[in-house]
Parts: sequence; C-alpha cells; structure tokens
Amino acid sequence: MTRTNEISYIELTPEQREELLEVLKNRFEKNMNRHEGLDWEKVQEKLEDNPEKLWSLHEMERTEGEPDVIGYDNEKGQYIFCDCSAESPKGRRSLCYDREALDSRKKHKPENSVIDVANAMGIDLLTENQYRELQKLGNFDLKTSSWVETPADIRERGGALFCDSRYGHVFVYHNGADSYYAARGFRGLLRV
Repeated sequence: MTRTNEISYIELTPEQREELLEVLKNRFEKNMNRHEGLDWEKVQEKLEDNPEKLWSLHEMERTEGEPDVIGYDNEKGQYIFCDCSAESPKGRRSLCYDREALDSRKKHKPENSVIDVANAMGIDLLTENQYRELQKLGNFDLKTSSWVETPADIRERGGALFCDSRYGHVFVYHNGADSYYAARGFRGLLRV
C-alpha cells in the first residue's frame, strides 16, 4: 500500500488499469453532453500521471458509481469526475452519515458511514449545489436518494442532508445522521 494525502491506495495492476481506462473512455464518448469540448486523450494523460486518482476512480467504479467527467476547472487545471449512475451507487448504500452517528447507534449499526467510506476512497461527498448541477446533466436518483455534505450547524444538531429527484425537481431533505436506508447511498466527486 502507498500513502498519499492520508489516503491508502493499492496500485492497480496493468490489467486493472487498462480495463478501467477502457470503461471510462467508453462512458466518456457515450455521454459527451456531460463534458462538451473536452478531449479524452488529455483526460487519460492526467489520469496516468496520478495513479492514486486512478485508484479512487477504480473504487468508484467497483461500488457501481459509474464515474464520468462532468467538467474542467480552468483555474486549477483539473478534470472533475462524478458518480453518474442512474441511481445512488449500490455498493455505497445503507450507511449512516458520519463516524459520530455510527458510534451513537446502540442497535442495528450499519457497516460504515458515508464520510468514512468517501475518505477511504479518496473522494469528496457532493454538496447540495454540486448535486443540483449534476441533475442538469441527466436524470439521477429517481428511485433512490443520496446523502450530501451537511452544513456544520445542521450536523451539530444531529441532522444530515440528502437529495433526490422527483417530479422533475431536486428535493433536499433532512434525517437523523444515524439513520440509514437500503435506497440511500452517496455520490462522490474527484478532481484530477
């Protein structure tokens, strides 16, 4: 294992790397509306220069997030990847919000928390605004919901936020941070 920015990652084998790059390239080419004007070769070059980011994308893919490029930050020179699965990623559901919420549960604890899993994967949880921007690129979470980054004042009172899309609108809700549901996961964001 290699350590980078407090994230543990395992370098992908050449076969895993090639398979992932092929999946990402195909998804990129099939969904040009998500990243008009961007060139896959430049994205791939950036990925090959950042193996820890490639590992994070592998984890996003492994947990069924279907990551894709959704933009480019000109100021920072970074491509922005986001989970673009139609529904909240299956491999990241049934999680409470954070470690504090997990530790506070006395019975029926979930396996982990959203914040811990995102940190272990080296990705960021979407903010409410990022979630709303993602919804402009397609129809996401029509049957599921996704936890989003929760402001400190809400979290201090025991709550956490999640979003979904119904009736052509994005809805933001609250729940106890210690709650978890089979139809609620989280979407991640990765800058490369």
